[in-house]
Amino acid sequence: MSDNGPLLGCIADDFTGATDIASTLVSQGMKTIQTIGIPDPDDPLIAEADAIVVALKSRTIAAHEAIEQSLGALKSLQDLGCRQFVFKYCSTFDSTARGNIGPVAEALAAALGQAVTIAAPSFPATGRTVYSGHLFVGHALLNESGMQNHPLTPMTDANLVRVLQAQSKGKVGLLDLADVRAGEARIRARFAEAATAGINLLIVDAISDADLRTIGRACRDQLLVTGASGVARGLPDNFRTTVTLAGSDAASLPHVDGKSVVLAGSGSLMTNRQVATWIDASRPAYRIDPMRLAANDAVIDDAVVFFEAHPEEPVLIYATSSAEDLKIVQAALGAQAAGELVERALGDIAGRLYASGVRRFVVAGGETSGAVVQALGVKGLHIGAPIAPGVPATVATGQVPLALALKSGNFGDADFFDKALIALAGGGHG
Repeated sequence: MSDNGPLLGCIADDFTGATDIASTLVSQGMKTIQTIGIPDPDDPLIAEADAIVVALKSRTIAAHEAIEQSLGALKSLQDLGCRQFVFKYCSTFDSTARGNIGPVAEALAAALGQAVTIAAPSFPATGRTVYSGHLFVGHALLNESGMQNHPLTPMTDANLVRVLQAQSKGKVGLLDLADVRAGEARIRARFAEAATAGINLLIVDAISDADLRTIGRACRDQLLVTGASGVARGLPDNFRTTVTLAGSDAASLPHVDGKSVVLAGSGSLMTNRQVATWIDASRPAYRIDPMRLAANDAVIDDAVVFFEAHPEEPVLIYATSSAEDLKIVQAALGAQAAGELVERALGDIAGRLYASGVRRFVVAGGETSGAVVQALGVKGLHIGAPIAPGVPATVATGQVPLALALKSGNFGDADFFDKALIALAGGGHG
């Protein structure tokens, strides 16, 4: 329990991104609460937390709407007394050609009166690193990693200075690895040099956790930091110099009883592997066909019937498909419409299964997670121990116990679904 009230306020542009950074903060000893949308200032859990993460669904909406929602979240976090703020986006820099990373970062910086703001998407624990301003996923450049086929935010350029400049009004520069390795003083000097040169946003190189910790310490006096969850590794230590954090109690979660289900909507390479691993093990799985959904077939009813036919073991209900199959569906239905159709169906299925006693949900995909959380009426999450880098066990706040693992598409190993089910059954400590 925090004696300080919330110190760090984070604004995430999707639901799995929010749990991702919340997990990082918990691992560094900050008791963290995630809220779905603007936090309720009267929620007693807020006062007990070291950090508050506001989950928005703003990654692919119109830029002006993303700015409005993000500024609203910032105001609420300021009102709660937060001393520093993080704008969190995906470690694969997911964005459209027009935003929303640049527009939101610039709007938040302007609201806080900050001249220069970093953009640090590196997350080495999941293979995301930035070198010479270029983003790598493992050993592949971003545009050769599978992200070039993303249905909503295809990433076709690994040069993040160029990507961010295309969606920003101000000037974008680079803080390279040599500057990072030179230490905190050099990084702060580069902030001052960038301000003099009229640079507003700095893409920051980082290829190790040690680099991110150095960057975090250098940002001690920065009101706003932007990046993936990795950059948050270095921020809690800045607060420890003056306050006591929750420490080992940060990851504690209550146990949740009930049935379990796995819902997968992501089309990422890793989620495809996870689905294939489940099916190859002859586990029960039901595929959601978008074309049947579009034809108003009884897909949702059929999925629920399939689940109920397997009462003794967890069931996977998935819409995940290969890039080739996805292109066929998108050509027939349109990319946006196809995605929304699947998300709505999985959300409806989640609601139906909840009514039949399911209390543990493993969900793959950021947009899918958002749909499921909203369908279940979740307003906030207690953040527990990590199941995989960037994916914690969580338990919903409120009266009815509900355990969730919300996974960004490319996170986790091939056997993640099983690991997540075990973790949720054990109260999030596994």
